[in-house]
Amino acid sequence: MFHALGDRTRLRIVSRLSEGGPLSITRLTDGARITRQAVTKHLHALASAGLVASQRAGRERIWQLQPRRLEEVRRHLAAISRHWDDAIDRLRAFVETDPR
Repeated sequence: MFHALGDRTRLRIVSRLSEGGPLSITRLTDGARITRQAVTKHLHALASAGLVASQRAGRERIWQLQPRRLEEVRRHLAAISRHWDDAIDRLRAFVETDPR
C-alpha cells in the first residue's frame, strides 16, 4: 500500500481521482505528460494495493478510489505520526531536564 503511494506519478493519479471523482484513463491523461499505457500501468499497481478499482463503461474503464483502503492508510499514518510526536516529546523532556 505504501509502496504504491510512494511513486510520485501514482500519488498524482490518486490526487486527480480524489479531486475529480471517478475518471477514465483518457480523462486522467488530459493535460499530463504521460502516456495512457503508463497511466494504465500505474493504475494496475494502485489496484493491486486495493487503493483504486475500475468498472467497464462501454469501451472504457472508469477508475475510482477505494475509500476504505484510503482510510486504512490514513490510520496507519496517524499512528506513525503519534509515535514520532511521542518520541519528540520524550527527547524534549530529556533535553530540557535540569542536570543539577
